Amino acid sequence: MRWFRRLVGSRQPRSYGVRQALVQSVILLAALGAFLASVPVAVAADQPVKIVVLGDSLTAGFNLPASAAFPVRLERALRAKGYAVDVANAGVSGDTASGGLARLDWSVPEGTAAVIVELGANDMLRGLDPKVTQRALEEIVRRLSERRIAVLLAGMRAIPNLGVDFVNGFETIYPEIASKYDALLYPFFLDGVAGDAKLNQRDGLHPTAAGVDAIVGGILPKVEELLTRVRK
Repeated sequence: MRWFRRLVGSRQPRSYGVRQALVQSVILLAALGAFLASVPVAVAADQPVKIVVLGDSLTAGFNLPASAAFPVRLERALRAKGYAVDVANAGVSGDTASGGLARLDWSVPEGTAAVIVELGANDMLRGLDPKVTQRALEEIVRRLSERRIAVLLAGMRAIPNLGVDFVNGFETIYPEIASKYDALLYPFFLDGVAGDAKLNQRDGLHPTAAGVDAIVGGILPKVEELLTRVRK
């Protein structure tokens, strides 16, 4: 057992105590580092919170004037309530979740404090394998979390005629990812708008300006909750 006594330094109890303290310190520092990495970057109260909406045509404002796009209307609503925010439109019409992942780094620049992820509608409409959509969305949220950017995941519903298996596989994507990464979740981005002819354009898929305002009104409390995660 001589090798064991040499390893633990039994002949030098003080040295062993020092080594033990150093090991414990390293463990504590590692744990603290992991904790800090998971905490969103705080923004000083006198600085505007930079929010990026990463999405598809529902974000981009398909067939609408730029002033009626969701990010613009959301920024206006937040400022009307006294929040200092800058909301950037990173919506690309026709984009899938995989497309959003491919452009994530340049769509979400340094200094961004929070991201609203609005992707998946085109995946659903094209009948893409929900597992593909989930992998892409999860990678987006994971990478944003690693950058200490607070995330609000805007969910999407699947149309029933795609079949029960597809619907179940698709609609569980959003709550599962939100739970895994402690992201905020707004279950259905088009809640209160989908299916209402008065709030949608002729294609029945894209909201009118009034529809965008309805979306903003619905998601606004969740966005306010998002802001509490990045404000000191």
